[in-house]
Amino acid sequence: MTSRAQTSMTDKIQASASNGAALAVSKDLKEAAVAEGVYHATLWFPRGQDVGKYIKTRDMIEEIKGAGLDHMVNHLKRLGYLERKMSDFEQDFEVQWSGVAHNVVATVGKNLALDTYLAGASYTVVGPFMGLISSTSFTAVNAADTMSSHSGWLEAGNANTPTYTSPRKTAAWSSASSGSKSLSAALSFSMTGTGTVKGCFLVYGSGALTTIDNTAGTLYSAGLFTGGDQPVVNGNTLSVSYTTSL
Repeated sequence: MTSRAQTSMTDKIQASASNGAALAVSKDLKEAAVAEGVYHATLWFPRGQDVGKYIKTRDMIEEIKGAGLDHMVNHLKRLGYLERKMSDFEQDFEVQWSGVAHNVVATVGKNLALDTYLAGASYTVVGPFMGLISSTSFTAVNAADTMSSHSGWLEAGNANTPTYTSPRKTAAWSSASSGSKSLSAALSFSMTGTGTVKGCFLVYGSGALTTIDNTAGTLYSAGLFTGGDQPVVNGNTLSVSYTTSL
């Protein structure tokens, strides 16, 4: 069994080695990007004897939160207890898989980034929100993709497997340093069904929402795991970080 604390250094070493060796980026992909970035994903799973308890606790939390604010307020003590139990489970999660996905920066994402970088006077960034790419009917990720038109891939989480506890996850950033900007913490997708994840994407800008399968907003980037498709099952937690540099 490997705890999160025990694997943190290993993950850093693996990520460093991967970035320097096996993760070559094609010339076409480089030319498509206004910035180079990478999604780093880790798949966690509770210890064997805790799987059923973890799933039951997670589902009870989602039931309380999904019943509305009044119901949640009336069950704050129970919710707090369940969330502490979840935290205990997460301390003992085992790493099943770790990999990276270099992004393709979409042309529309590139244009929005350049407009806000160089010409923005006063604006508020909506998002970014991170979603997952399903293996269902997948053919390709392209720089010409938009949120309303990405014929080569489908979003996971709702109509397309695998499902996870909605909504899309909201990105929060650390301050940029040495020309690089990273999420302040990895985003966690608690999987509720069986399926295969191919990669991740970021959507932001006017109209962007956390709602799974919503096509509003601007697609910033999308990327596929370089190590191949990642099967998941109910009870897995997929943690994804993102770093971009100029």
